[in-house]
Amino acid sequence: MDSLSPLDGRYREDVTTLRAIFSEKAFMHYRLCVEAEYLIALSEQGITRAFSEGEKMSIRLTSQLSTPDFDRLKSIESSTHHDVKAVEYYFKEKLGNTSVCDSLEWIHFALTSEDVNNIAYGLMLRDGLGESIMPALQKVHDALEGISCWYKDVPMLARTHGQPASPTTVGKEFKVFFTRLKRQREQLGKLELLVKLNGATGNYNAHYAAYPAVDWVAFSHRFIDSFNIHGNDEKIQLKPNYITTQIEPHDIYAELCDSLRRINTILLDCNQDVWRYISDGWFVQKVVAGEVGSSTMPHKVNPIDFENSEGNIGIANALLMYFSAKLPISRLQRDLSDSTVERNFGVALGHCLLGYTSLLKGLSKIVIDEKKVIAELEEHPEVIAEAIQTILRRENIKMPYEQLKEVTRGKRVMLSELYTFIDGLQISDDIKKELKQITPTNYTGLARILTELY
Repeated sequence: MDSLSPLDGRYREDVTTLRAIFSEKAFMHYRLCVEAEYLIALSEQGITRAFSEGEKMSIRLTSQLSTPDFDRLKSIESSTHHDVKAVEYYFKEKLGNTSVCDSLEWIHFALTSEDVNNIAYGLMLRDGLGESIMPALQKVHDALEGISCWYKDVPMLARTHGQPASPTTVGKEFKVFFTRLKRQREQLGKLELLVKLNGATGNYNAHYAAYPAVDWVAFSHRFIDSFNIHGNDEKIQLKPNYITTQIEPHDIYAELCDSLRRINTILLDCNQDVWRYISDGWFVQKVVAGEVGSSTMPHKVNPIDFENSEGNIGIANALLMYFSAKLPISRLQRDLSDSTVERNFGVALGHCLLGYTSLLKGLSKIVIDEKKVIAELEEHPEVIAEAIQTILRRENIKMPYEQLKEVTRGKRVMLSELYTFIDGLQISDDIKKELKQITPTNYTGLARILTELY
């Protein structure tokens, strides 16, 4: 009721999965996960004493934040005015009455805050993409494929520059969006999230000073890789970046944001095309009982799902564009201007998710008016002029393009007029017959075959 952001108000239930990953409480949870695994890794490296399996379980359980736990952590932060230091103090407090109390000073050993934060963000992005964004895109992908398959045989007037053009099929036009989205989804799935664990200025200074005999580069590789789920192609992997300043340079964030923006741009294009098809009456929206289209016009069935999708994708792309431009830039070895920006990852992904689910809802409610689509195509027999002049070129007829231009350009032409034109040509009866067999509805080239094959 009192939320400033619609993601936490009006659309709260629509982004539940992302809220569990990108909320402030979730961020603290991921930070504690990193701190817990780091403490255990130090033990396994032989730097601290060896922990029992029970102690390891106790350490890991500290990342499970109840509401009172979270309130306590935030209370500590109100004193420290430093969120990662608050995580460290909270962690020590939780383990203070356990058998691990003798190892408290190994918590956050030799780390800078960004070592914890960047791995936490890597895990959050991996889980947010894997558990919410990618599955939603898969559903959109499947819906586009379904529409493409259902309507592969329905001829449709194409428009280039908004004007009647050579016919296509409804199915093939949806296959265009399907194949574009497929390619970008595959690229997104291949991204590796670069993270770092190399100290205050990226050189393992404190690590090496305390334990020069330890191979800290190999240690950080093992530690980061321990978070990966191997053998699961659906999960984006974390990969160590060894050459950094205090922060991982965030170029991978730019790559991720640009990948999502390309996906969103494709879906924005789809939204606008379908909106136009609905406006033209080619697609009809299923009427849902109880829904209202207009507060004053009872007849309205507005394409609100496609409009909502377009709006949310636009917001998401504005944020993603800013992230891509801003995050790779940091003064000298580190400034803090990225920190407040990164906290909005969930906001951008939330608007992405809303855009995808709205588009999916819209696609599930459209049905083609096949008769109207075909009737519209048949109203424009001039679109077969391309076929006629091309065949005449094959037959070495002089200036066929120019002849058809005189008959058709800027004019409403009847099919009978084209037949009259054909009858007046100095060509064989067989060629005339061939030309007259071409109609707007059958002049769709390889549209069906392309739709089936690709």
